[in-house]
Amino acid sequence: MTPSAQPAGSATESAPPGSALALTLATLAFALCFTAWGLVAPLAPTFRGRYGLSLATVGLLVAVPVILGSLLRIPAGMLTERFGGRLTFPALLLWLIVPLVLAGWSSSFAEFLGVAFLLGAAGASFAIGVPFVASWFPPHRQGFALGVYGVGNAGTAIGAFVAPHVAAIWGWQWAFWGLVPVMAVFAVLFWLLTRESPQFVPRRDGVGRRFRVLVDRSVSWVLVLFYFVTFGGFVAMGNFLPSLLVSSYGLAQTDAGARTAGFVIVATAGRPLGGWLADQVGAPRVLNTVFVLVAVFAIVLAFQPGMIGITIGFLGCAAALGAGNGAVFKLVTEYFPREAGTVGGLVGAAGGLGGFFPPLLLGVVRDVTGSYAIAFMLLSEFALACLIINLLVLQGHSQRFVVHPTR
Repeated sequence: MTPSAQPAGSATESAPPGSALALTLATLAFALCFTAWGLVAPLAPTFRGRYGLSLATVGLLVAVPVILGSLLRIPAGMLTERFGGRLTFPALLLWLIVPLVLAGWSSSFAEFLGVAFLLGAAGASFAIGVPFVASWFPPHRQGFALGVYGVGNAGTAIGAFVAPHVAAIWGWQWAFWGLVPVMAVFAVLFWLLTRESPQFVPRRDGVGRRFRVLVDRSVSWVLVLFYFVTFGGFVAMGNFLPSLLVSSYGLAQTDAGARTAGFVIVATAGRPLGGWLADQVGAPRVLNTVFVLVAVFAIVLAFQPGMIGITIGFLGCAAALGAGNGAVFKLVTEYFPREAGTVGGLVGAAGGLGGFFPPLLLGVVRDVTGSYAIAFMLLSEFALACLIINLLVLQGHSQRFVVHPTR
C-alpha cells in the first residue's frame, strides 16, 4: 500500500480537543528557539568588523550554530518519542539560557565561536515539534498542521529584524541577553498549559531498531536529500543574506536585516501552503514544481542582477523552498507514522547540515572569484537532480524504491 492509499474513513477523522492549543504553543516555542538560533547571522557584519574576519570566516561563524542543531535533531526526535514534547521542549528552552548568557560575556572570536556552537542546540527544536504535533492530528490534516508548525521558522526573521536594532541602541550583547527571561517564562508556560496527545505512546524500543528501519527504507534517504536542499537552502540563504547584501550591494546592516526578515517571512508562509497542497494533490507533485522554481530562480541569482532582480530571485527561492519544506514533512508522517520523531530528526539533521555547507561555499567562492555565481549555479543543479529523483522514486517510476509505510 502506498501512502496515498489511506483507509476510507480517514478523511473524516477529526483532531481531538486540545489540538489547536498544542499546535499553537509548539509553534511559539519553535519560533522562540529559532529566534535564538538566528541571532548570529544578522550580527555577522558587526563581528566581522569587531574581529577583522574574512568573508570565508564569516561564513564559518554563521554556519557553526547549524552544526550542533543538526546533530542534535536525531536524539531530540528520539527523546520526544520516548518522553513526549511536553517535557522535551521546556528542557531545551531552559538549556538555551546558558549560551545566551555566555554570548554577551565573550570577548574574543574563539570564545564567541564556541558560544555560537552551543547556541546551535536551538536548531534541534524542530525535531521535537514534529512528532508532538503530528500525534495530535489525523493523517489527512498532518501536512497542513506541520506546515503551520513550520511557521515557527519566522523566529529567524524576528532575530534578523530585531537584533541589529537592539545592537544599535543597547549594544550587541543585549540582542542575546534580552531573550533570557523570555526563554525562562515560556518554558514554564509550556509545561503548565500543554499535555500529550491521546495518541501518544512512549517508544521504549532501542535506538538500533529504529535506525534499522531507516536503513531498510530507501525512501528515507530520498527525503533526507530533499530536505537537505529545501531547508538547507532556506537556512543558508537566510544566514548569509545579510553579509551578501552588505558586502556586495552596500546596504546598511539594519536594511540588510529587514530584507532578510522579508525573505524568511516569505519562506515561512510557503510552508503551510506546501503542506496543505501536499494534503490535497500529493507531496510528490508539489515537489516537482518546487524543484523547477528553485532551479530557475537560482540561475537568476547567478547572473548577479540589480536590486530588483536579486529581490525577485531571493523571494522566489524563499517561496519555493518554504513550500518544499512543508511537502517533505508530509511525506515523513505518511511513510513513517510510528517513527516520525526518529525520521523527522534524521531528515531535519540533513536540512540543518544543508544550511552549514553553503555559507562556507558562498564565502569561499566570493573570496576566490569575486562573485557568488558558481555557488548559485550549484544550487540550481542540485534542484534539477532532486527533480529527476522525485520523478523516478516517489512517483513510482522505479519499483525498487517503492516501499510500504509503517503501520
